[in-house]
Formats: sequence, C-alpha cells, structure tokens
Amino acid sequence: MANKDLKKYWKENLRYLFFLLAVWFVVSYGCGILFVDDLNSIRLGGFKLGFWFAQQGAMYVFVILIFVYIRLMTKLDKKYGLDV
Repeated sequence: MANKDLKKYWKENLRYLFFLLAVWFVVSYGCGILFVDDLNSIRLGGFKLGFWFAQQGAMYVFVILIFVYIRLMTKLDKKYGLDV
C-alpha cells in the first residue's frame, strides 16, 4: 500500500477513534456525573436514570462501542485492501 493511502487509512481510523471516545465520554462522564440531576427525573426499571447510567449504562454503551469499532475497522480494512 502506498504511503499516501496509509495516511488516509490512519486519518480515518483516528476519526473513528475520536468519535467513539467522545460518545464514551459523554455517556460515562456526562450522563453519570454532569447531567445526573436532569436524568434522575426519569426512571428506568424503578431506578433513577442518572444512577442507572453511572452504575450500568456506561458499561453497556462501552461494550456496544467495542462492537461498533470492530465493524467500522472491518469496513475500513476492506476499503483499503488490508483485510486478510
């Protein structure tokens, strides 16, 4: 693969990483700490939503983001001919 294509590949990979890390930050830090008072007015399964995000929701989102990253990277590898 040409050096130019490697730079494009890496740039797109970093864009995916920064986006997914931003989602993770907003869910874990934002929903669990910053927006907890607003979210606590909503109940999910009898628990306040802010508490749920701080205790369990952030972990679920993190696992989902792992699978999203796998899917995105598989597509990216195929796009640049790096799939094996």
